[in-house]
Amino acid sequence: MFGKTRGWNIGFFNTNEAPLMRPSLVSPARFQTNTFSLARASALATALICSVPAFAEEPAGDGHSETSWSLGVGVISEQKPYTGIDREYMPLPLIQFENKYVHIFGPQIGLKLPGLDISDSQRLDFSIVGKYDGSGYKAKDAPILDGMSKRKSGFWAGAEAEWKNDVVDVKATWLADVSGNSKGQTFSLGLERSWHFGGSMMLTPRVEATWYDKKYVDYYFGVRDSEARAGRSAYTGKAGTAIEVGVRGVYLFDQRHSMFLDVGISSLPKGIKDSPLVDRSTENRVMLGYMYRFR
Repeated sequence: MFGKTRGWNIGFFNTNEAPLMRPSLVSPARFQTNTFSLARASALATALICSVPAFAEEPAGDGHSETSWSLGVGVISEQKPYTGIDREYMPLPLIQFENKYVHIFGPQIGLKLPGLDISDSQRLDFSIVGKYDGSGYKAKDAPILDGMSKRKSGFWAGAEAEWKNDVVDVKATWLADVSGNSKGQTFSLGLERSWHFGGSMMLTPRVEATWYDKKYVDYYFGVRDSEARAGRSAYTGKAGTAIEVGVRGVYLFDQRHSMFLDVGISSLPKGIKDSPLVDRSTENRVMLGYMYRFR
């Protein structure tokens, strides 16, 4: 989370597999178009979108899905860790396309590599992934950031491997900031399992650990000597690992129409919690949405 490079971050699933997972009236001022939030929302939505066709389709005989695409709309509510920042509510358009070679969702793309069938119930899938990550901020985004230099968002690329099996799906993702803004790297390892209830309900709990290197944490949560002031001392970020737990549910009205709900909470690593920009030890997020699957 917290700008996690699951950003506009990660997760490309084969749509014929069950993947593992990811409102009230508010004033216009609360609907911020912050790319920091949008990046995390898109990564979550990617997993949610791919759950829907996986749940709706009958398994393909060769283990590969045909071309599919979907449109939808959602709303996300989240609390970020920066001191004094308000909870954000943001609408989110959802677009997905996938075939046997590529998976595209918003500003992220996954190029599928040849996989490996270990047995009838086990398979390894590999992808080269790239995405835009909006983990940057501007000084006006929160009072604690007043006087801070702008932190730019970036384009991230890397590799992903997923082991699908009957017990729990395991996914590992390595990403690097190829835009050169933070010059950081991340590595995540996640576990998830889906349960089907009847023909219309799917529930997927998940747990994921994500390691952020020193450069990433220092760029987005560090305070340079020139930015230090009373109440905001200079700080050099340290590498650390965040742990997220969550659950998502998908309800199919039929093979075209579906609703989803995802709830997640993430424990921040010490290197982020110690930052003078931060006053929280966790982040949390709720997302609700509707999808229409064309094919």
